[in-house]
Amino acid sequence: MRGLGLVWLCASLSLAAGAAEDFHGWAKTPPMGWNSWDCFATTVTEAQTRAQADFMADHLAPHGWQYVVVDIQWYEPGATGYGYRAGATLAVDEFGRLLPATSKFPSAGGGRGFGPLAGYVHSRGLKFGIHLMRGIPRQAVERDAPIAGTAHRASEIADRIHVCPWNSDMYGVDMAKPGAQDYYDSVFRLIASWGVDFIKVDDLSRPYIRNEPEVEAVRRAIDRSGRPMVLSLSPGETDIRAAAHAAGHANMWRISDDFWDHWSLLDAQFERLNQWTRWRSPGAWPDADMIPIGTIELGRRTWFTHSEEVTLMTLWSIARSPLMIGADLTKLDAPTLALLTNDEVIAVDQASAGNRQLFRSPDGAVGWVADTADGRARYVALFNTRDPWTLGDSKRLWRSEAVSMGTPGQAAAFEVPVGGLHTVVLAADDRDSPRFWWPSIFRDVRWVSADGQEVRADREYGSHGERISGLSVPAGATALRGLARLDDAARENAKGETLVFSIYGFTAADLAAPGRRVTLDLGQLGIGRDVRIRDLWTHQELGDFSGSFSPEIEWHGARLYRVSARD
Repeated sequence: MRGLGLVWLCASLSLAAGAAEDFHGWAKTPPMGWNSWDCFATTVTEAQTRAQADFMADHLAPHGWQYVVVDIQWYEPGATGYGYRAGATLAVDEFGRLLPATSKFPSAGGGRGFGPLAGYVHSRGLKFGIHLMRGIPRQAVERDAPIAGTAHRASEIADRIHVCPWNSDMYGVDMAKPGAQDYYDSVFRLIASWGVDFIKVDDLSRPYIRNEPEVEAVRRAIDRSGRPMVLSLSPGETDIRAAAHAAGHANMWRISDDFWDHWSLLDAQFERLNQWTRWRSPGAWPDADMIPIGTIELGRRTWFTHSEEVTLMTLWSIARSPLMIGADLTKLDAPTLALLTNDEVIAVDQASAGNRQLFRSPDGAVGWVADTADGRARYVALFNTRDPWTLGDSKRLWRSEAVSMGTPGQAAAFEVPVGGLHTVVLAADDRDSPRFWWPSIFRDVRWVSADGQEVRADREYGSHGERISGLSVPAGATALRGLARLDDAARENAKGETLVFSIYGFTAADLAAPGRRVTLDLGQLGIGRDVRIRDLWTHQELGDFSGSFSPEIEWHGARLYRVSARD
């Protein structure tokens, strides 16, 4: 412990060195690390954080992973999961600044804050980060706490109108009021004194344009703190009309709302990453969000297939998104660890240039290209984003009437025969809603056997934005029964969503094709039509090719190659 105290002291003293260089230099390559949200929600503890740091230091750091980030509500002693307790008593100092709850982070007692934990992470050769909500704690405003170093008080700067719609911990800060910048400066001085290297500020990048004054305030506060801290803006999706502002104030910013392990969400990130291409530059990275693979959501396994995990890692890498793991690192299995420690793939994310979409065909074939670090070869990512099925009237088993807020229970019950089928597909047609969060859900889904016995499906379908879900029909099942409805957010917010639900059935013969060929015109790469190709995921030299290259790729699958001109 004496050694850790010295590390903490040195980190605090280093503030005197200042942060003279432009903040973009603090993240010259996309940040790589771990974030606690996907696996621990609001419940992460100091012991769990240390365990993640130990695993990262031992197994991931040699491959470039370095940030350990504690996400939301580290200051809420009673937080229990993915929800937020309204009116909860938070750990706050006399100046209205959030403090780590000592019930979760015992070393934070005695005014030490995150200093000891940051010191431990640093002692393992890693960097430490935390999450912060935009604004000032409502609790501080109710107590009218003084703003450190000023004659102003919390009530004078609070913006009670522009508040977070999904978390009630904070009020906004009215940057037109005297004392507002002083408050943010005091917060980041405190955070800097703890030795924090990375800060994810939430409820800031949506709605971005409205929040620009607070984005600027956070930027100034970090720069004045004297400590380099990488700034990540959340949630999304960030308004692309504000792209220049985001790139001028942050190191990374979210391009979508929370990303979870559903194919529909992964498929949507292709176009978002393509749209943000011109704004990608060293120190300013469009962020496709955390990587929900492995063990997540307080203990469950990811719902991504292995092919979809490869697609995710390939897309994030070829588009140079920050790489932030959402899994419980201590529970990584060998295949998942292999995805995260492939140095040839990581090099694409960390050391490529000119990254861009090369083509996207209507039938789901997608190609991306980037230059290698020396500019002499190309990285090429090929994707098959097609589903293994084609939805059509001939395969439809059931279709609901339109379900809206006016529908009794905002739901429609269904029961469909599944005898002889291999796969059943649940689908929701949102009628061109622009929302990232699809307001649909299939609930209480049950397989029914000939003797009337019922077995629940493995989960609810449609949550977190999943629009189309394929279910494998278990042996002996004769029917599928359940409820299709608007999700709780749609019901509570009453935004007027209207959806039509459908269920489709497919036999094994319908799905016999394992995938499809995706064709690359080698002439598009600018290095000649006679090339040599290496597979970066398998580390295999595939040989020499001329004119075109057409690998077969499984449904929802991807390949990543290094293509060089033949001598």
